[in-house]
Amino acid sequence: MSDIESMRLDKWLWCARFYKTRSLAVEEIGKGRVSVNGAPVKPSREVRCGDTVALRQGQVPRTVVIRGLSGMRGPAPVAQALYEETAESLAERTRLAEARRLAPEPASSIASLHDGRPTKRDRRQIDRVREQHGWDSRWSASIDSTDRR
Repeated sequence: MSDIESMRLDKWLWCARFYKTRSLAVEEIGKGRVSVNGAPVKPSREVRCGDTVALRQGQVPRTVVIRGLSGMRGPAPVAQALYEETAESLAERTRLAEARRLAPEPASSIASLHDGRPTKRDRRQIDRVREQHGWDSRWSASIDSTDRR
């Protein structure tokens, strides 16, 4: 941290390690996923210590108060000293993490493994039914070429 009084929002988000690159920070700001003191902003918006920044990292919403400004991107412990997350934001992140943990596994919604491609056993049963009913391996509702006039 240094004695800088204000700096661009996109640069601060990058220095505070919310986004991997400044261009990603600019992109997120452009999509309206970042606001300062409750107002929508542009990447060139100047931020100062004490400003409240609301942002989204992926699906995780965060609200932080700026505690410091840095002219360069440093290691994670230094970056974490640049902001303080609000109590409401921490509680919401904890609640969302618990909801994700308790959410059903996406693969469990698949009813059974037999819904897709038939197994070897299924194939044998299909072949037996075809033989019993006299179905050829090739049958369709198309008109044969001999019926043309």
